[in-house]
Formats: sequence, structure tokens, C-alpha cells
Amino acid sequence: MNLAYTERQRAFRAEIRGWLSEHIPKTPLQSFDTAEGFAQHREWERTLHSGRWSMVTWPQALGGRGCDLIEWLIFEEEYWRAGAPLRVNQNGIFLLGPTLMDYGTQEQKARFLPRMASGEDVWAQGWSEPGAGSDMAAIRCTAVQDGDSYVVNGQKIWSTRAVWADWLFGLFRTAPESKRHHGLSFLLLPLRSPGITVRPIKQLNGQTGFAEIFFDNVRVPLENRLGAEGAGWQVAMATAGFERGLMLRSPARFQETARALAALYQQRKARDGGVDPVLGEAVARAWMDAEAYALSTYATACRLQKGGHIGAESSTNKVFWSELDVRMHETALRLAGPFAELTGGAPLAVDHGHWLEGFMFAQSGPIYAGTNEIQRNIIAERMLGMPRS
Repeated sequence: MNLAYTERQRAFRAEIRGWLSEHIPKTPLQSFDTAEGFAQHREWERTLHSGRWSMVTWPQALGGRGCDLIEWLIFEEEYWRAGAPLRVNQNGIFLLGPTLMDYGTQEQKARFLPRMASGEDVWAQGWSEPGAGSDMAAIRCTAVQDGDSYVVNGQKIWSTRAVWADWLFGLFRTAPESKRHHGLSFLLLPLRSPGITVRPIKQLNGQTGFAEIFFDNVRVPLENRLGAEGAGWQVAMATAGFERGLMLRSPARFQETARALAALYQQRKARDGGVDPVLGEAVARAWMDAEAYALSTYATACRLQKGGHIGAESSTNKVFWSELDVRMHETALRLAGPFAELTGGAPLAVDHGHWLEGFMFAQSGPIYAGTNEIQRNIIAERMLGMPRS
């Protein structure tokens, strides 16, 4: 691993910085958990695509730039440093996209990936069901073959952004008598198909970031299956690896949060003339942890580029970044003191309520992408070789 950037990488960084400075919306976009905000973010995806920045690691023929992982990390650093909008299609471009690259047919790649890169199709994830949250092997939603289609029945829940998304990817039981992780298949469904009902679920802030989805004899063409029939678990584990590994939560996200936290600490110190040393230590720890995560990711990227693989260690990544995110936002609210609970519309809200919103979202980090309890079991059994309890 070389810690010095090449001339080409520095030029690439300058190109990104220049493009972002010209194109980032002057007015912050609304939350993509609202209809208006979702439309604004979809438009931002189109703008990114027009500059070929929507998914830089994809092949040019599929809407990308063919960048390597180090260039992707550089892109992410500039993207977060510039304060660019969050990515509304992250389930598609960061999770399903890489899975399609590995398991999709040529027809599926050509059909789905360019529209994903351009923002024409925004994807939601269909893993959780009532009674099958982190334990995906308990999935009961069925997809029974009938001619050249599957007939899907059942329910999914806690599907992020499904209220306004166009497509859903998820696991369905194609062998109804099968148990656990056997007999599952990975299907791709248009959310406007006849027989699908999408019901919004309101969050604590009143916005509809989640949805439950009901399937009533929904017909899905066989050609919409990703991977072999009954091999859905293997495909889904690849998707989960991308979710817990490098792509979904780039280190730049946490480095920028750590810098903002340090700035908040300085503001508090200037205002009050001093801050509890315990909070100062927490800020320093957050900054070091974010930098350590970034260096670790660079090391992993270098190893992958040399033909290595990322396996169970993606679980250590997921535990680390999700708990780091919680600690940083807890520290920020302690620094904000009595103003911490003010929302964005309040005149005295700290950073327009940004930290409070981040704190609420950070609570979900140890839960989604497989709970941290499950990840610790994986680390214990697959990385440390400890016996199953």
C-alpha cells in the first residue's frame, strides 16, 4: 500500500472538485423521505450522470468511468467534503449494482445498470418481513413458478424508500416446503406491478422513510431472477457483503462528520471559554477512529485490486462504522447541551438541527445491514474460529 497519491490521482481529484463546485445545488435538497425531496434527489442523480459521476467504478458502457477502488475513495472524499446531496439510489448503485455485476446475465446488466446509473430507476430493498428481520433465513414470502412467471404472495416490511422507488430486489421462497436458507431465490420486481400494495410507514419525525409491501398473486417473469433458482441465499450474502463492506458507507462520510464535530467543539469552547475534558477526549477519539477507518479501507482496496477478497471481515467494518457514527452524534448532542433537542426550524437549533437528525438516523446503524449482534456472531465463528453457542 502506497500512501502517496500519483499525479494521475491528484488530477482526478482536481477534476472532481471542479465539477462539484459548479454543479452542487445552491439550496440544500429536501429530505428524500418526502415526495418533493425524492424528486429533487432523483434530478440530482440525473445531473451526476450527465457528468458521468453517478457510479465512477462501473464500466463506461454501463454509465460509469471505469475507475479503480482508490479513485472511488478519492471521489467519495471530494463528494463528502463538498457537502453534495445524499444518494437517493444507494440501494441500487451500491448494493444491487455490484451484485448484478457478479451474478447478472449480460442481458440483465444491459437492461438494469444504465437506468440505475442515470437515476431513471430507483431501487428499494426487500429483505425484512414480519418475523424475519435480521434472520433472513426465516423468510416466508413465496414465489411459485407458473409457466414463464413466478406468482408472488406475502409481505415485506421496513423497506427503505419503497414509497417512491420504482423497483424492488429481494429474497423469495421459490421452494415452498424448504427451510431456512434453502429454496430461496433473488428476484427483481417493478413496484408498480398489478397486485402490489405499498403502504408508507411514518418515522418519529413524521416522514415516510419506510414502507410495508403486500404481494397478492404478483406475476414476475422468470427472466427477473438474479442467479440460479434456489441460490438466492448466496446472491443475497454477496449483496450483504457489499452493504457491510466498502461501498455503502465510505470512510469519507465519517471523516467529514469527525471534522464537523471538531468544529462544533471549537464553537462551544469559544462560546463558554472551556469544555469538559471528557468531551474533548471523545472528539479526539472520534477523529482518530474516522482516520483509522479510512486507512483500513485504503488497505482493503489495495488488497482487492491485487486479486484479494473481502469476506467475513465486512462484519468488522459494519460494527465499527455503525458504532462510530452513534458515538460521534452522541458527543455532538452533549456539546450542544440544552440546544441539542431543537429541530431545524428553531432559531437556536445547532447547525440547523443537523446533529439531532444525524443522531436519530445513527440509531438505526447497528440494526440495518444485519444487526451488530449477528455481525459479532459472524466474527466469532468465521474469523476467530470460536464454537457456535
